[in-house]
Amino acid sequence: MKAVIATQAGGPEVLQYTDVPDPVLSPTQVLARTAAAGVNFIDTYRRAGVYPMPFPHVPGTEGAGEVIAVGTEVDSVAVGDRIAWAAGGPSYAELVAVEQHVALPVPEEIDLTTAAAIPLQGMTAHYLVASTFPIQPGQTALVHAAAGGVGGLLTQLIVARGGRVIATVGTEEKAELARRAGASDVIVYTSLADLTAELPALVRDLTDGVGVDVVYDGVGKATFDASLASLRTRGMLALFGGASGQVPPFDLQRLNASGSLFITRPTLGHHTLDRAETMWRAGELFDAVVAGSLAVPVGQTFPLANTGDAHRALEGRATTGKVLLIP
Repeated sequence: MKAVIATQAGGPEVLQYTDVPDPVLSPTQVLARTAAAGVNFIDTYRRAGVYPMPFPHVPGTEGAGEVIAVGTEVDSVAVGDRIAWAAGGPSYAELVAVEQHVALPVPEEIDLTTAAAIPLQGMTAHYLVASTFPIQPGQTALVHAAAGGVGGLLTQLIVARGGRVIATVGTEEKAELARRAGASDVIVYTSLADLTAELPALVRDLTDGVGVDVVYDGVGKATFDASLASLRTRGMLALFGGASGQVPPFDLQRLNASGSLFITRPTLGHHTLDRAETMWRAGELFDAVVAGSLAVPVGQTFPLANTGDAHRALEGRATTGKVLLIP
């Protein structure tokens, strides 16, 4: 089969489109023919060596497709089923081996390309608003990169729960996308340096001097200080990614001096610990898409052979919505 391999730690240039052996199924796995694979920042961290990985490896863990074979002990998935996955086998490939307990059944009303855009970013947005900091009606959240894959879904879920969103974006085009998702106020910045300098004062102006209840921050290093300074007393910073780099160690006394603040660094794996929790999160998302109350914007698609271009676009903040690879 055709797949993409990261030959060594480095930039997008280390991604090579080539032939690799078909996956060999374990008894508890199913084999899916990939309709689309999701591109996520964690893939770039692993490719770059920020997160330790063996090299060479096939990147990606997310996608959707049709099941073409099942292992001998599989009892919950059948050949012909349409599934999506957030934690499947290496997914930048024409065929992917997926453990049956993480195979998410895709409703007939949802096409497989859309389904591939939901699992990782959708369940990330879900755990942030339902578990990490459960949004209550009337609360205000600051959402960075609100026109991105997680940001757009996160904004919609916050608004659906009765919350208010103050969004940050890098262009007027992205500002319009954030407004369509339900953001009440949108802060457009020309550079991350300008944003960090101006953000706390802008947020205070928009919240009558109080600050926001929570900041959902997937940008990381560049926005960290400004995110903390934008919180109200006893507010929470949910740092769920590091698109601009990883946050260096800091003095915990800053949380005391800034208003008894909370900070957490959650990850999806700890919020999909078993089949029941995973199905709850995915089920609520799929149901909302079918009902028309949650839009899943697919911003860009790239041929699998052009995976390097997809990584460049994502890391260059030139994307909106979900980025997908099509085998």
